[in-house]
Formats: sequence, C-alpha cells, structure tokens
Amino acid sequence: MPEAYALAAVQGCDATAAAHCPAAGPIKIHPQKSGIPYLWRHMTEKILILDFGSQYTQLIARAVREANVYCEIIPFHKQVEIDASLKGIILSGSPFSVNDENAPLVDVAALVAQRPVLGICYGAQLTAKCFGGRVEKSNKREYGRAQLHKQQDDVLLDGVNEKSQVWMSHADTILELPSGFEMLATTESIPVAAFKTNGQFNNPLYGLQFHPEVYHSVQGKTIIKNFLTTICGCSQNWTPAHFVTDTVAALKKQIGDRKVIMALSGGVDSTVAATLIHKAIGKNLFGIFVDNGVLRKDEFEQVIKTYDEIGLNVKGINAKDLFYKELAGKTDPEAKRKVIGRLFIEVFQEEATKIEGIGLLGQGTIYPDVIESVSVHGPSVTIKSHHNVGGLPDTMHLELVEPLRYLFKDEVRRVGAELGIPAAMLNRHPFPGPGLAIRILGEITPEKVQLLQEADYRYIQALKDYNLYATVWQAGTILLPVKSVGVMGDERTYEFTVALRAVTSVDGMTADWAHLPYDFLAHVSNDIINNVRGINRVVYDISSKPPATIEWE
Repeated sequence: MPEAYALAAVQGCDATAAAHCPAAGPIKIHPQKSGIPYLWRHMTEKILILDFGSQYTQLIARAVREANVYCEIIPFHKQVEIDASLKGIILSGSPFSVNDENAPLVDVAALVAQRPVLGICYGAQLTAKCFGGRVEKSNKREYGRAQLHKQQDDVLLDGVNEKSQVWMSHADTILELPSGFEMLATTESIPVAAFKTNGQFNNPLYGLQFHPEVYHSVQGKTIIKNFLTTICGCSQNWTPAHFVTDTVAALKKQIGDRKVIMALSGGVDSTVAATLIHKAIGKNLFGIFVDNGVLRKDEFEQVIKTYDEIGLNVKGINAKDLFYKELAGKTDPEAKRKVIGRLFIEVFQEEATKIEGIGLLGQGTIYPDVIESVSVHGPSVTIKSHHNVGGLPDTMHLELVEPLRYLFKDEVRRVGAELGIPAAMLNRHPFPGPGLAIRILGEITPEKVQLLQEADYRYIQALKDYNLYATVWQAGTILLPVKSVGVMGDERTYEFTVALRAVTSVDGMTADWAHLPYDFLAHVSNDIINNVRGINRVVYDISSKPPATIEWE
C-alpha cells in the first residue's frame, strides 16, 4: 500500500542568506508504520545528527546515547523525516570549509522551523553564514585545548564553569554573527565560541565553535545534556531495559508466526541479537553454529553449552574435516578467507533447506556497519568489522531481521547484560571471522591448529589470571612459519615460533600495542614453551596500527 507523505511547511532562508542556503529536500511526515526497527524508533524520543563528514560524528552520537537519549546519524544530504519522536537536530563538524566551492550545505532555516538545532564547529559556521554572518580563514588556527569565557548566562551553558577547558579543531573562524544572534562565549583566540538566536525562529538555534563531544572538553557532556533536556525536552528514557521491551514488541509484530534462521558465531553481536529474537518468538528461531576447524580451544563445545543455558534453539554442525580438506595447500591469506567464506555459506544453506517454512534471516548487524555504508564522502570513522558470516547468498530470498542495527558495540553489551547473557560471553575480545586460519601463517593443518589453540589458550587465560584481559581490546597468538633451534635439557630442538599480539583501541580503526608487564610476558613465554610441545620460542609484537594491522593476515 503506497505511503502517503505530507510535506511539512518549512521556513526558507532570508534574502541575505539565500545564496548560501540551498533549498532543503522535503521534510517527510510518516503515517503509522510497523516493523523493525521502525516501530521502536518512532515510539522513542530521538535526536537526529546530520553528518558533514567529521571524524567526531560518532562521538556526538555516543555522548547523546550516554545521556540516555536515542539518536541517529544520517548524511547531510539525506531527507530529514519529521515525526512526533524527533526532538532536536545536531549539525556535525566537517573537514570542509563553509567557503569551499563544494562545501556540504543544508537549509538550516528549514530545520529550525521544525525542531531545535545545535551546530557544532562546521555546523556552527554553516549556521552563521546561512543567516548572513561572516566566516573566514583564521589569522591564527585554533587546534587543541582552549578556555571558555562566558559572556552571558544561558541554559545551554548551565553548570559550565568560567574558563572551562574545551577542545578546538578548526581553520575558519566566525568573525561576525548574523543580525539577531547573541554571543554566549569566547576564547582567548577567537571572538565567537558559542552563540544563539534571540528568539526570532520557531525553535531555539545554537552554535558551538568547539567540540563538546570529545573527552578534552571537560564539561562538554554537560552542554550536550543541557541541549537534550532543557532545550529539546528529552526525558532520557533510552535505557537497555527500555530497548529490550520495545524491541521484543516490535519483533513480535514484524515476525508473527514465521520462522527465523540465523548463523551464530559465539560472538557478542550475534548472541545478543539471537537472544532478543528468541525472547520474541521462542523456538521459531533456528540457530546454526558451524565448527569450521579454526575456532579457539574448546570453543565449539563451550559456546553450544552457553547457548543451551540461555535457552536458544541452536544446532551445532561439526564441519572441521570439510574445511581442513578444502584448506589443504592454501597459503595465500585471501585464498584461505575465500575458502572459509564459501564453505560456510554452503554448510549454512544446506542446513537451512532442512527446516520448512523459513521466511526470515536474523543478523547481528550493529550501527557502525550502517554508518559506514551510508556516510558522506566516505565514512566519518572507518570501522573494521569482523563479520563471522562472509555474506549469505541472495538466492535465499529471506527478509532480514536486524534488532541491533541501531546500537553501538558498548550498547550491545549493556543490552546483553539486561538479557542475562553471561559476562564471559559479552566481554570477549573481537575474533576474526576466518578464525585461527589467518593467525596461522602459511598452510593450515589440523596439527598446526591444535598447536596454536593450546598456545593461545594459555596466553588468554594468563591475561585473565593477571587481571589484564579487560584492559586489552584484542589479544591473540600467531603461529609463524618459522622454526628455530632451541635447547631443552640436553637436547637440541627445532620447533615453531609464536608471536603474542595485544592491542588497545576504541573501534579497531587505529590501535596501539598494549604495554603488558615484563613479568607477565615472562610467565606466558615460560608456560607456552614448557607445556606446548612443538613451540620453543615466543616473541611479542610491538607494532601499532597504522602502519601494521591488528591481524597478521
């Protein structure tokens, strides 16, 4: 049935700003609609973040979510949909100058006619220019820490101290505010650090030259919270419990009596997604967990046991021999990845055909994947995602169910805790989809897998024993295609070398090697060499990303 849209009445730019503000695309008002994720997205209070390509856009979203307010990021050129759930709009920063010929532009006047608006850095400069202000290259660029000097009291800066530290990152400066705008704050280097309109529009309109979303803006979260609550009127009810309740209700509405099949990996995302779907439809969810022969030690048995304890309907498929046979002789990393991805699809599809009436495919897609696929001028923050499924065939013609599509990784973990999923599973380090196949350099054999599984198990267990596991973003052991001479007792050995890898990171885009204590590394080295026959040398990887990558293949 065709959807009927009503165009909202929008306020155009004034004559002075007309040259700078293109006509915005239509602002859509939706009729009621069912399904995931539409149902809970439009029942929940929402802030919309227009992305102009800033590296900090995701940090804005995280700051809003941390205040228990739901938000979404969309490219600046995407049509803004106005419904009752939308409470306010934030304009992000950008690597562009508002004076560039190809600068990204939106009709700020049309937006503020509908909802309160906050412009951050580029968003503030665009706002000023759109209404006739003057924005030019700074005589002195301002990057890094600055002190905020408040010029007047305002609800946006309520609770913010005089000389509060803020973080600047801009080459342009607002030299003159448009007529009808008021100065709220300055810094030592720039004349306009924060401003607002004096009430001439339907809704409040604010601009910040600094970045309140970053850690170094000490009271930035206070400013964002003031915008969300006092200015936009958000009730801060976006909590894990709220999400679970609304999502389960929406899943029931979307799925009905149909059956859902889902590939599970033992990872956080697929486990939480499956648990939500199970909570909605029970045994009508059919999970498939494939042992591809390159999982961690005892992982297949442990994961199946945990799924059983959670109550999920999961079938474990032991396909190790099939994977080992196809991987034999393969040494190129890409060739190994393709074999594993192809075989997984074949095994999954074979199992799916054994279940009658499957109409939907569950997936653990999370928000960074969505942002990366739709972001403006490339992703705001390039996120390396480790997909446990290398892409399922289009020929299956299944409708997607993606209950985590609008959550960040940390939110997925909080939802998992709300669902009662064991902490040991929720807090596991990321693990590559091809598993140990890309941590064994060269050809894969069952003997090498067993060797690496044992060495890696001892390394990871030691991290837990020394209370270091939670301080590391990802850790793993790499089996090198190198044998070296060693001495054990009175005998010479000629055995393999393993490299220990541990990194600290936020999202995997960049990573630093973890500075693990020497006594810990000495313990792990001795433990592996003394107990894993076939390994006589242990090294520690101290490469950062970039220029290296987290995995070796």
